[in-house]
Amino acid sequence: MEMDEKVLIDPTLAGKTREEMSLEPFTCTEIRSIIMGILVFISQEVIAYVIKRASEGSFKDGLDNNKKSPWNEVVNKSMFNKKKKGAYSDLTMEKKLLLKIQNENLLPKGGGADQPSLEHRVFLHYFITKEKANVPKYIFKYMIKTLRESQAIKRT
Repeated sequence: MEMDEKVLIDPTLAGKTREEMSLEPFTCTEIRSIIMGILVFISQEVIAYVIKRASEGSFKDGLDNNKKSPWNEVVNKSMFNKKKKGAYSDLTMEKKLLLKIQNENLLPKGGGADQPSLEHRVFLHYFITKEKANVPKYIFKYMIKTLRESQAIKRT
């Protein structure tokens, strides 16, 4: 994106390398911002360092709320102890608490949807089953998604 922006500003830069465009070398995907005049970089590795958790484990991305997804049966089994999706009232107190922690702290939910998305339910499934999840990656991807949504709203 940085290279594309540079080319839009100066079309003579088309086809040049990052270094020729005076850009930093690409090492990883990161969120860049300036806060009170200080340049801030946030990456998955930074999040892993801050939460003191290795950036490894299971991660599922791009799951839509398709009713035919094989993940529906898996998460329904771990959350409701049955193949069919249950209601919030069917959750045990422990699972309600995990869902609340997830929605308010790890992957905050916005908007009016009461039901967690399939991605949120898969993430919760990892905690319920004690399967190692790549928490830094989930948090970072969620941050990127939220930033993109907020930028899209400003443009419309």
